[in-house]
Amino acid sequence: MSAPQLHRLPNGFRVVTEHMPGLESASIGIWVSAGGRHERVSQNGIAHFLEHMAFKGTKRRSALQIAEEIEDVGGYINAYTSREVTAYYARVLKDDVALGLDVIADILRNPVFDPHEIEVERGVILQEIGQSLDTPDDVVFDWLQEAAFPDQPIGRTILGPSERISAFSRADLSEFVAEHYGPGQMILSAAGAIDHDAVLRMAEDLFGDMEARPALVAEPARFAAGERREIKPLEQAHFTFGLEAPGYRDDAFFTSQVFASAFGGGMSSRLFQEAREKRGLCYSVFAQVGSYSDTGMMTIYAGTSGEDIAGLADLCVDELKRAADDMSEAEVARARAQMKAGMLMGLESPSARAERLARLVGIWDRVPPLSETIDKIDAIDVARVRTFAAQMAGQGAAAMALYGPVSQARDLQTLTRKLAA
Repeated sequence: MSAPQLHRLPNGFRVVTEHMPGLESASIGIWVSAGGRHERVSQNGIAHFLEHMAFKGTKRRSALQIAEEIEDVGGYINAYTSREVTAYYARVLKDDVALGLDVIADILRNPVFDPHEIEVERGVILQEIGQSLDTPDDVVFDWLQEAAFPDQPIGRTILGPSERISAFSRADLSEFVAEHYGPGQMILSAAGAIDHDAVLRMAEDLFGDMEARPALVAEPARFAAGERREIKPLEQAHFTFGLEAPGYRDDAFFTSQVFASAFGGGMSSRLFQEAREKRGLCYSVFAQVGSYSDTGMMTIYAGTSGEDIAGLADLCVDELKRAADDMSEAEVARARAQMKAGMLMGLESPSARAERLARLVGIWDRVPPLSETIDKIDAIDVARVRTFAAQMAGQGAAAMALYGPVSQARDLQTLTRKLAA
């Protein structure tokens, strides 16, 4: 396995690649630092709308031609939007890397935003919003995000509200591209059967003439206590509880990930064993830490009955407090092993590897050696994990979102008092 190679064009456009011997395919894509948290309130949902428009035609290709050119060679092309990034990527055979990259560049640089296609995708996105609202264990996470980061771009939904989606125009899409799709906000990442020098030459041809422009800085995140509760006669009561956690660049990032894995990351975790295996309070329960550039959130989720939701919430808080006192070395070692194995297994996929390269360059403007990451994970001992658990429990501010038959659920103030006691 060759080491990753990173190169920056004069206009700020970055190219990072990693050759993976023995593969016949490659994953290539452009990661743009333009997600939901880069939107003004009047733009909420436009980053995702723009992603939908990516495959709807350019000055050189119709929507059908985009699909056919990739699928004619057996390839795959897609995109996604997160709160900090929009990504456009393809998986192709090694002889078709140039084609795949040309199509992606065409999508990014030459969109036509045909009025008819805008209306078609507007309808599709409105259907997507409706489907999300009908999926309780999806919508409750959006509500938690909003409760934790109220009146902030990072707290708004990625899909946006229906009334915004219904009003976006061609000019609105073009404006967002002009504001956020500069070369300094783009990372070309490729992994698999690729040659760095060849990809670099393609990047220079396809993106080298773009004019550098200043990046608009996202509004800093401010975690706040808040609760949202929606009572509805569903079969399950959906419970989410959030506490502020470290961002990607924080020294405690790896500690937070190891703790979340031990606390609620798998079948052997404390939450799963106590809530499901020993007490049968739920079918699904977990904890995770989602991180951003400047903050993060540890989220506990459980789905249970309306009668059990109060007891389940109490148990989650009690287990978090107990972890600060008696999290064991065996639990921490298991979590470290799971984290390392998950990362290493993921690196066997060129798509996962390209994603990782882009993410690391976006965070650090470099690709830390794999050994450096493993050393950081191995350095997390039980003392660090217990200290982190105590810091989580002692914050004094939490967010909560509840959906379903939740009339018997504890209120947020009661749970935060219990956490601090």
